[in-house]
Amino acid sequence: MPSEPITFYNRLTGQLETESVYGEGFLRFTYESPLGALPLQALVKRAVFSRWYGSRMDAPASREKIAPFLATYGLDVGEFADAPESFRTFNEFFYRKLKPQARPIAPGDDVVTFPADGRHFVLPDIASCTDFFVKGTRFDLPALLRDAALSERFGHGSMLISRLCPVDYHRFHFPCAGTPGAARLINGPLYSVSPIALRRHASIHWENKREITLLRTPDLGDVLLLEVGATCVGSIIQTYTPGAQVEKGAEKGYFRFGGSCFITIFEPGKIQFSDDLIENSQAGREVYARMGDVAAHARG
Repeated sequence: MPSEPITFYNRLTGQLETESVYGEGFLRFTYESPLGALPLQALVKRAVFSRWYGSRMDAPASREKIAPFLATYGLDVGEFADAPESFRTFNEFFYRKLKPQARPIAPGDDVVTFPADGRHFVLPDIASCTDFFVKGTRFDLPALLRDAALSERFGHGSMLISRLCPVDYHRFHFPCAGTPGAARLINGPLYSVSPIALRRHASIHWENKREITLLRTPDLGDVLLLEVGATCVGSIIQTYTPGAQVEKGAEKGYFRFGGSCFITIFEPGKIQFSDDLIENSQAGREVYARMGDVAAHARG
């Protein structure tokens, strides 16, 4: 039986909306059909498939996909730092920069902002979550971090999961000021991070290829920042300088072609997520919001 449509709460409009899924037919066949299991395991989850697809998006001919994509998904070209016709390939368009005023950073030393555009889901206490996308499934933090000491420290911490769709702005940013260390790579497969896939395989978040950065902050303790790769993500590109202090909203890097995910983890008791995030996450629903908007406040 097909999955229900993917609905989310749009903070910008204040309405519940249905997601227009890029490549929905392929995703539903791969993750919902018994026949799709074979290509999923044999090819789709493997890095070679994503490298192949990413190379297609780097080819000059891929430029022809930009105009139809803009028309289909209604992106606001007025936000782009560069004109659509200036992009030489679809991938250049995909990881485009925006004008600074397109994503203002919420002010306030106690304000934590979203690190990326996307659909957001929160776990106020990671250890207490027992129905992560699938009933009876706990979020496996030790598997995600592959570090026993960090898993212990952040076991009762708070987690923000930001899911980026192909239609979204694909650069990611620091949600608070601090000093970041170097990113640590953990290799893994490249499953889709769409709810279509997560409803069957909730463990995708702690299985997929990912990079982990520890951000030391003056007010929130240590914050963990994770980029999670997914099907057709050619690569994760870090543009920040490890060891150099960063301001809230500074660019950290970008994803090349594909849907992807950014996970932010806070120490226990450090932050309070915004009410709409808590309410919708408790209902099993994501919230659409943009990079720079308020995600949480520091606890006094």
